[in-house]
This record gives sequence, structure tokens and C-alpha cells, in this order.
Amino acid sequence: MKLFCALALLSITLPLPALAMPRTDLALCTRSATLLACQDSKGNYYSVRTEGSTFYLRGYESAGKRLWAQTNSRYGALTFFTGLASDGEAWVGYSRRIGWTTLNRVSSSSGQRFALHCSLVGGCR
Repeated sequence: MKLFCALALLSITLPLPALAMPRTDLALCTRSATLLACQDSKGNYYSVRTEGSTFYLRGYESAGKRLWAQTNSRYGALTFFTGLASDGEAWVGYSRRIGWTTLNRVSSSSGQRFALHCSLVGGCR
């Protein structure tokens, strides 16, 4: 009984996020052998379809109200990708996997360029 009272008191004094509650901000997904389709609570959705070493991505970004599509082609440790959005923006880039690290470089038609290095140990920077 004392344990129950302690837990009840603890649940009252802790802020709501500290309590164990199911997450509602996660995307809901459906999949088949070659297709994964997801939608989140903000109205964004995307799908990924595979054909061999090629991935086709399509999606909708609710904040910018734009559709987009991207094609990824994998050749060993290298993956090349190109994309196009309904507002006319285009992008091209590649990902190179070296051990536990992935090096990503992207250039877009809006003039943006960036490099992103991700590792299992250190995260992305």
C-alpha cells in the first residue's frame, strides 16, 4: 500500500512529459514487400519504393505545401540521388559509407550546399 501511495504522489508531482505515456507524434506507416508509406500527425506523408538497388521516394511537405520526389541509386558504398519539388527546387547529391560513418553532400538549385557527416557513435554534424 505504501508503494502505491508513493507512486501516486510521484505521478502528481512529476511534470506530465516525465510520465510514461504513448507518443502521438510518431508517423503511422504501412508496408509491403517493396513499398513503405507513412503519414505523421502534421499532415506530412512520404513513400519509399525499392527496385533492386534503386529507391524511389515521394512525399508531401505540409508546412511548405509542396510535393517532392527523389530517386536514389546505390553502387556499393556510394548512393547518388536527385530530387525535384513542386515549387521548382531541384537537388543532387551523394552519400558515401565508410565503416560506421556516412558522408553526405547535397547541392540545390536554390544555391544551397552542405555536407553532413553521420556516425553511429558521434551522431550527425
